[in-house]
Amino acid sequence: MFLDQPERFAALDPEDMLGHIDALPDQFEQAWKLAPTLPLPDDYREARLIVVAGVGGSAIIGDYLAALVEHACATPIVVSRAYDLPAYVTGPDALVIASSFSGRTEEALAAYDLAGARGTRRLALTTGGPLAERARADGVPLWQFAYSSQPRAGFGWSIGLLVGLAQRLNLAGDLSSDVAEALDFLRRGHAQLGAEVPLARNAAKRYAGQFCDRLAVIYGAGIMAPVARRWKGQINENAKAWAEFDFLPEQNHNGVAGIDMPEKILNSAFCMFLKSSYDHPRVSLRQDLTYSLFMQQAIGVDTFTAHGNSRLAQMLTATQFGDYLSYYLAMLYGVDPTPIPPISALKEGLAAA
Repeated sequence: MFLDQPERFAALDPEDMLGHIDALPDQFEQAWKLAPTLPLPDDYREARLIVVAGVGGSAIIGDYLAALVEHACATPIVVSRAYDLPAYVTGPDALVIASSFSGRTEEALAAYDLAGARGTRRLALTTGGPLAERARADGVPLWQFAYSSQPRAGFGWSIGLLVGLAQRLNLAGDLSSDVAEALDFLRRGHAQLGAEVPLARNAAKRYAGQFCDRLAVIYGAGIMAPVARRWKGQINENAKAWAEFDFLPEQNHNGVAGIDMPEKILNSAFCMFLKSSYDHPRVSLRQDLTYSLFMQQAIGVDTFTAHGNSRLAQMLTATQFGDYLSYYLAMLYGVDPTPIPPISALKEGLAAA
């Protein structure tokens, strides 16, 4: 089996995406340690609205933050994936976090400028580029970090800094013990899911085989909702494969009705339910019932249950599993997981317009 010959991966993975996935625990730990040293005015704790402005891997960290702290945080946290900001994002009561891994994302730059024009508090989260330059010129707190990779491969840095920001803003109390637990489980995950672990003992490799040559659909609820989005994006970008995601309980009010047609596509689908001990009891029941409905329709389906006790540990371990799965799926398809030619072509077209 090819997946049990990791020495062959390097030929398909010259930019070492596997190394970045392996480094998730280290990325997260380094970012968490860096966060307390970065500039943050005391009055930023007075913000009554937090907006994470970005797209792609730089936006999804906002979804993670919102899901992570919503049980304890009285401050609304929203994600804006657009050039504009909602009309209610105005004045010093709003804190806009312009998030762009490269610092060049045009949507994030536009949102950053608009936030300044509207008089909001601002913070820039980036590795550099024009966003860092504007933040320095404007005297805006700059949370800059150094990591060379595709944005999705630096997820540990981006989410680690945002969790560190949540700690400093006291959005959900002291997160230190949750971070320690998450790191412990992430390191265990690396030992269980890494390339050297054979398929017989490596669940991520086995699930990659289940997804191979099938349409991937990922479902999540609560803290697993942003993780479902992450799995979908990783399968898209790493494996160059079509994938979709949906959220429960909403899926039970529309999507579940579409399990009859078209038969050819449904017969080639493989659906994964991401489960957490924090799922609402009624959501857990809905997952089980929906699973049964899919089975009755002969739709491929399985479940993944996140590891750990805290919300943070469960979110990050489920993320890590999906990252490895998407990588092994890329290996099965025989594609380089790093480059993303269609996205690069779109950016070139936009730049030329």
